[in-house]
Amino acid sequence: MKQWRLLITRPTEDSAVLAKLLAEQQIYSSSLPLLEIQALPETPAQRSLMLNLDQYCAVIVVSKPAANLGLQRVDQYWPQPPVQQHWFSVGAGTGQILAEYGLAVSWPEQGDDSEALLALPKFLETLDTPNPRVLVLRADVGRNFLSEQLQQRGVQVDFLPLYRRRLPVYPTDTLVTRIQQEQLNGLVVSSEQGLRHLIELAGNKWPQLAALALFVPSPRVAKIAQDLGAQHVIDCRGANNQALLNALAAQPAPSA
Repeated sequence: MKQWRLLITRPTEDSAVLAKLLAEQQIYSSSLPLLEIQALPETPAQRSLMLNLDQYCAVIVVSKPAANLGLQRVDQYWPQPPVQQHWFSVGAGTGQILAEYGLAVSWPEQGDDSEALLALPKFLETLDTPNPRVLVLRADVGRNFLSEQLQQRGVQVDFLPLYRRRLPVYPTDTLVTRIQQEQLNGLVVSSEQGLRHLIELAGNKWPQLAALALFVPSPRVAKIAQDLGAQHVIDCRGANNQALLNALAAQPAPSA
């Protein structure tokens, strides 16, 4: 794995944690965050959703920012969260934030995506109730696949958008210059939006970068990446750090 030289694109704090872990494995990395979190102001409609929290059989939290911002709303309106309610997260990192708060939370042991959550027995059991309603805490966009699948199963789905993910402003050619100067041979994205921000930042230089190894978190994002021209896509089957390490160990680094 030592031959890998990776560009990591997660938000600043998450990139720092990943960079430290990679350094411990003697893997070189360079951080260029492509997701900047901006909290959204609360609307009257969102306030109504939170006040009716006890009407949902399940609450799904899709990310760590959604967990942190969502718990702030819970604190504001629910001194004691509904005890009969079960919470679900798409990944372990998000789930641990909810568990530390004291919520009953479950998440898939394998996979950090909507598909893994939809296959989770505890989740399916929770939905097995008359007129099931689910609240999804998320960014302003995303998880449409999850919503579509639940609605096909007769579940009412409401979204509570808590933040937006923006592409930070970088000088022109920052991405290509970084890759060339530091001789990077792999790109890491943790979501579809991170992928799209990567391609947006690359601009007309994307065809030059599309041949680099691209590590993605799920089969769905892998398919999108391939459709957008990426030539060497590696599906980590998870967005967490260990999933990336496993993928790196299984994938020989390109020769210099």
